[in-house]
Amino acid sequence: MSAPSSGVLAPVAHAAPKPWVTDFVMLAAIWGSSFLFMRIGALEFGPLPTAAVRVTIAALFLLPLVWLRGLLPELKKHWRRTFFIGLLNSGIPFACFSFALLSISTGLSAILNATVPMFGALIAWAWLNDKLNASRLLGLLIGFAGVALLAWDKASFKPDASGVAPGWAVLACLLACVCYGISASYTKRYLSGLPPLVTAAGSQIGATLGLAVPALWLWPARMPGTSAWLALLAVGVVCTGLAYIVFFRLIENAGPPRALSVTFLVPVFAVLYGVVFLGEAVTPWMVGCAAVIVCGTALSTGLLRLGRDHTLTR
Repeated sequence: MSAPSSGVLAPVAHAAPKPWVTDFVMLAAIWGSSFLFMRIGALEFGPLPTAAVRVTIAALFLLPLVWLRGLLPELKKHWRRTFFIGLLNSGIPFACFSFALLSISTGLSAILNATVPMFGALIAWAWLNDKLNASRLLGLLIGFAGVALLAWDKASFKPDASGVAPGWAVLACLLACVCYGISASYTKRYLSGLPPLVTAAGSQIGATLGLAVPALWLWPARMPGTSAWLALLAVGVVCTGLAYIVFFRLIENAGPPRALSVTFLVPVFAVLYGVVFLGEAVTPWMVGCAAVIVCGTALSTGLLRLGRDHTLTR
């Protein structure tokens, strides 16, 4: 790959507003609140039961909609792949973030979640032969450097007051991000053209089945309180059921890299919610690392580019 002819950052030429922009902003606001609700739930339910209750509520919310729309035959036809994508795109990531939120703040979790487009771009390049030019390659390097700086600040693997080491919490968030990146390319390759409602419902049913046994095994001995149940009801219906309809529609209309770049805006909302409702502190180090990650992610997804890039293909 030859060097770019210009090192000046230039925004992509402005075009007419895309039909998916409204979905993009709405999804960021919804998913930003999910970290708040998961933290409230995980403190009383524990990580795996929190994830299981979340996807179960979402499945119960979505399945009647599939039936009312006459889409049950589509769900039955594609149940294997939609169930699988649910475990990869919901079950594992939700459990990872619920675990992480016992130790680190909602804002930090959301900032780490902003690496999803970088993993998505790398996976789409390797799997779907999505073009990776000099700008996007540089963006990956910058973004992962930002993650390393942010993670270094939380590198301790000694358990804190919550009983969870911050270092393991950071790794859990990154594992969730890898799962999201894989699932986006899988959806584009194998579920393209399927109604978003079918993909969303099938994925939540699959995640529910995958988490049922471990969640029951780890169910808390003391029944969680009303606030924890309401938090999981909100995260199940709004942040999962409704949000995944919008998300899979974004993948269909805008493609995996752009759909995953919704995580640019998620930390903004998550940090705001965390400060307002949980009194969380935002440090200058977090803000600086977040800026590096967002810059890298913008480059890696093509939202920013270097002048006259050369393309790297497989």
